[in-house]
Amino acid sequence: MDKHVIPFNKPFVVGKELFYIAQAVMNGVIAGDGQFTALCQDWLEHNLGCNKALLTHSCTAALEMAAILADVGPGDEVIMPSFTFVSTANAFVLRGAVPVFVDIRDDTLNLDERLVEAAITEKTKAVVAVHYAGQPCDMDALLKICDKHGLFLIEDAAQAILARDKKRALGTIGHLGCLSFHETKNVISGEGGALLINDPRLIERAEIIWQKGTNRKAFARGEVSKYTWVDVGSSFLPSELTAAFLYAQLEHGERINKHRRTLYEKYFSLLRPLANDGFFELPRTEDDKPANAHIFYLLMRSTEERAALISFLRERGIYAVFHYVPLHDSPAGLRYSRTSGELSVTEDVSQRLLRLPLYSDMRSRQVAHVSACVARFFQADRSGV
Repeated sequence: MDKHVIPFNKPFVVGKELFYIAQAVMNGVIAGDGQFTALCQDWLEHNLGCNKALLTHSCTAALEMAAILADVGPGDEVIMPSFTFVSTANAFVLRGAVPVFVDIRDDTLNLDERLVEAAITEKTKAVVAVHYAGQPCDMDALLKICDKHGLFLIEDAAQAILARDKKRALGTIGHLGCLSFHETKNVISGEGGALLINDPRLIERAEIIWQKGTNRKAFARGEVSKYTWVDVGSSFLPSELTAAFLYAQLEHGERINKHRRTLYEKYFSLLRPLANDGFFELPRTEDDKPANAHIFYLLMRSTEERAALISFLRERGIYAVFHYVPLHDSPAGLRYSRTSGELSVTEDVSQRLLRLPLYSDMRSRQVAHVSACVARFFQADRSGV
């Protein structure tokens, strides 16, 4: 097989993306908050079940809006995992707050809800639940803790589009939820995101923040005689071209996830014998079923073996990668944050986790080829070749 034939990720077109982009141009509104923005927001509200959805130009922007809506300010503390993308912390650091990092569970790799209460101080303002690989945190436990202490619960559901906890869509359970449509996600628009507002008391202010701190949405509805600057805000809207691309993807969202689940389950089936022999650990999910099959990963026996397998696969044209370097050990993390307790699971997982290729137009035969190469690596290891 030719080199570089199986990338780690590959952006894809599934439907009417280019047609809708042309339609947006013909409509004469491409700056944002037009027909396709409204269609995407309506789709999210209907299919996820949130009170209000606002498209953003990235999940980072959605997190920054969430920080403003939670009234996070200088000296406040926000509890979150260290095993996450930098935007989860940056959104709150930008408001002057201190991320407080808590360890993750060794099964879901999500925030360990059993450690959250010990991290709460009089300065704590919010808890951020990151749904790693689209798998749900224990939201019932986190809701109970946040209700008890009067804290905001914000979901970083960047990887969790159309994933569910029981019957609830991830991103719709806390006060606020943040989605990503980056090209590496299941449903994409290149760059893009959405803020899900689940607490109706936050909707009016969210619209103002979204519209650069103005009451423009109220003006458009005829609720005020003019629009003006009324609060803090920024330019959080995506363009209509982004929204048009996204709407075509959303129309196929369930089909995309169904296909990805098929690929995930094939990986799981093919690699289970090696896991049973102790060569690595497979993801632990309920009934071995992924919520939305965003990531398929292996937990290797060591950092060195992970590096060797990455190199082995790369030589065969297969791109596998590791994931997060823990934020608490990063230069900015050391400067802006603190930890609560030991982060031993975080540190262990970050050194051993390896992500295999999984993208939305990948084929089963490619999963079989990747799996066969993984098996070949361990056969060579056993034989000393």
